[in-house]
Amino acid sequence: MASSQLHHPASKEAFPVSLLSLTVGAFAIGMTEFVIMGILPNVADDLNVSIASAGQLITMYALGVAVGAPILTVLTHKIPQKKLLLLLMGLFILGNGIAVFAPNYAVLMGARMLTALTHGTFFGVGAVIASRLVRPDKRAAAVSIMMAGLTIANIIGVPLGTFIGHSMGWRASFAAIAIMGIIALVGIIVFIPKQYPDKHSSMVQQITALIKPRLLLFLLIGALGNAGLFAVFTYIAPLLIEITATPSRASPGFSFCSVSVSPPGI
Repeated sequence: MASSQLHHPASKEAFPVSLLSLTVGAFAIGMTEFVIMGILPNVADDLNVSIASAGQLITMYALGVAVGAPILTVLTHKIPQKKLLLLLMGLFILGNGIAVFAPNYAVLMGARMLTALTHGTFFGVGAVIASRLVRPDKRAAAVSIMMAGLTIANIIGVPLGTFIGHSMGWRASFAAIAIMGIIALVGIIVFIPKQYPDKHSSMVQQITALIKPRLLLFLLIGALGNAGLFAVFTYIAPLLIEITATPSRASPGFSFCSVSVSPPGI
């Protein structure tokens, strides 16, 4: 009885505010990934490219995450984790800043690819840091709080970014995302304590762990499922406007409905 009373106050311990800076970062990254789906026709019209070509901005972002992020993770595994987070958010802000002022399609494509490199590494490093900010029995919940930023970005950030894009121009959507990145960067600087790295495994050990058949099968299942989902979501705005004759001003609401039924955290 006494033992349970001693542990009761600890169970009510609040999560540190430093977790919120990671959540904001996850929100910003999730928003930059998905918001372009709602403003695709605007981007295509402004840059004088076809809808299919504009859709490649999403494809190349996905390739940047799938191919570039694991490579970047391996190459930066010796950098202290807080410093690495700051570097990633700096690149994220730079990429979105370039997108705001991109004069043509090629520059915007480069900005999207630069931003994509930060995606996977941020979530990997952020999850490790989040788990270290709390007691061992709170680690899973801490990681879920950080990942909630991605889910909130799907439900709230994408419709909001689409609304901004339709009201003020698609460049304003990326400007809003860059501002969110700056807020996350300041939060990481102020609230995240210095992290002392664990013993590093060699690059060969990391690659060997990655190529296990069961793990590759799991990754393939996830890749195929997401590919089918986003093959539709990529062109959701032109489909609604051109096929169903939905007014463009209504697309933020449909973006909300679309992302709300997608699997959380995707």
